[in-house]
Amino acid sequence: MRAGDRMKLRTATYNICKGATGIAGRSRVHDIRLALHLIDADLVFLQEVQDRDDRRRPGRLQRPAAAQLDFLATSGYAHCAYGINSIYAHGHHGNAILSRYPITSYTNHDISDHALERRGMLHAVVEPAGVPPIHLICLHLGLVKMSRLRQARFVSDFVEQEIPAGAPLIMAGDFNDWQRRVDLELRRRLAVTEVSDAEESGWLDRLLPWRRRPRPARTFPSVAPWLRLDRIYVRGLSVHETRVPRGKSWARRSDHVPLIADLELP
Repeated sequence: MRAGDRMKLRTATYNICKGATGIAGRSRVHDIRLALHLIDADLVFLQEVQDRDDRRRPGRLQRPAAAQLDFLATSGYAHCAYGINSIYAHGHHGNAILSRYPITSYTNHDISDHALERRGMLHAVVEPAGVPPIHLICLHLGLVKMSRLRQARFVSDFVEQEIPAGAPLIMAGDFNDWQRRVDLELRRRLAVTEVSDAEESGWLDRLLPWRRRPRPARTFPSVAPWLRLDRIYVRGLSVHETRVPRGKSWARRSDHVPLIADLELP
């Protein structure tokens, strides 16, 4: 969408928890597709997309016959990219990007730090008409702090070496970074901005304004979000507005709630 000489891009990141409930395994992909329709983003960064699961048959537990990513793309996305992170006997899951703009290239990079956690970095390039190519990175970092830091350094090295310094960049996903060590690494190395900076402050920050510092939004667990796990970092774009939808309907869809950001590109 264009406004004057600026292009507006709505972006969202969403960990969909393989599109199913954790214990019963009931399919939630219909709810997630509805969520994508409500979010109405131009670019969606998804984590834990289970694009193949041979244990479930079409129609069982409300699971659609189509592959999960293809089914979700029917919410209005002509272009998609998928990077497999973890392969097992009955299927695989990974990160994905849905786009309303042409994806001209994409590559998945294995950034696993140990055998127990398979992690990947999905890098894609979209080229909307009339603006420079936009680089996209979709991530789901590890649960172990030192693993996350090593993965963040790999990402930083990749951006510094492979993406032109002046190119617009959107980096989003589930960073599992509740201690904010990765956050400091990315800001220091890449000069990126997190979209929800200064969107939220606690009572002590309001009482003592000089104490304030940027804080990512709370997105986990979806029933009562208090951990700041999901992030959208940008470079070369400005942030117009961010929001995190909440409520019972969102809590039923995944254990995370999405982070949504309206961005502007000169």
